[in-house]
Amino acid sequence: MKNIQEDIKTGNFKQAYLLYGEEAYLKQQYKHKLVQALNPEDDTMNFNHYEGRNIDVKELIDLCETMPFFADRRVVLLEDTGFFKNKCDELADYMKELPDYLCLIFVENEVDKRNRMYKAVKAAGRIGEFVQQDEKTLMRWAAGLLKKEGKMITQRDMELLLTMTGVDMGNLRMELEKIISYTGDRDVVTGEDILEICTTQTQNKIFDMVRAVTEKNQKRALDLYYDLLTLKEPPMRILFLLAKQFRQLLLVKEYAEEGIPQPVMASRLGVPSFVVKNIAVCARSYRISELRQAVTDFVDAEEAVKTGRLQDVLSVELLIVKYSSARR
Repeated sequence: MKNIQEDIKTGNFKQAYLLYGEEAYLKQQYKHKLVQALNPEDDTMNFNHYEGRNIDVKELIDLCETMPFFADRRVVLLEDTGFFKNKCDELADYMKELPDYLCLIFVENEVDKRNRMYKAVKAAGRIGEFVQQDEKTLMRWAAGLLKKEGKMITQRDMELLLTMTGVDMGNLRMELEKIISYTGDRDVVTGEDILEICTTQTQNKIFDMVRAVTEKNQKRALDLYYDLLTLKEPPMRILFLLAKQFRQLLLVKEYAEEGIPQPVMASRLGVPSFVVKNIAVCARSYRISELRQAVTDFVDAEEAVKTGRLQDVLSVELLIVKYSSARR
């Protein structure tokens, strides 16, 4: 990313750029920065945009061979093409001899680094991978956005915010804008503000449901489940996320017995450290044997639904009831 920033700053552009990765917000930000820097006058005659997997490669190459009209360069933006997962030998060969006036910008979700197109872009230009940001980076970024608006927030309330919004930067940015508008002239963002105005992501609603289950608060767990159904969440998606949460409970329980530090747990699970703390609290309610049985039960429930032995809504409800019931 630093190299791409340097190219934009100096104006010394490469002939090809590939932006890819799961962090969509950052990826889109860099896409817009590159396009704006390469085409500052918004020249529609010398800028072309392709999207999707049905691009005619021969037509694309013909366009690339077309000299720019009263301009120094032709810019072609290509999004979600699949060129970096599937074979595209003709374009990969063409990448070896790009005309001086041409700049190609590829934006993809996934790539195969063994793919010829990946290697061709690497040889001709720059590749930027946009990964999910760690919690410290997100907190610093979010605090910076609030500071620009003259607002402060404690670390505890920032953790609450990330717990509710998740770690997607685009979603976090939208929630921050809501908070800024909601708090008006006040200079401190409180936990009450966050709880009042922020939209909890489905996966975090699932965690709230798991917490209610582990606390043996059966009524709240079922209420949260019915709320998710009201929001048109498919029962099988809820089952999948519920199973994922219980697998994490089991792993954290096992890691704790092995004496593994929480930062290492967070790295292995791919979640922020404060999330591991929350998972560890929930895991205390169960023995390892119970969690292993729970993981097995979730697999069995999915199989029962797929084979028609159990109705999907009921399958999740039965699991919630089983694991939120007080021990005898």
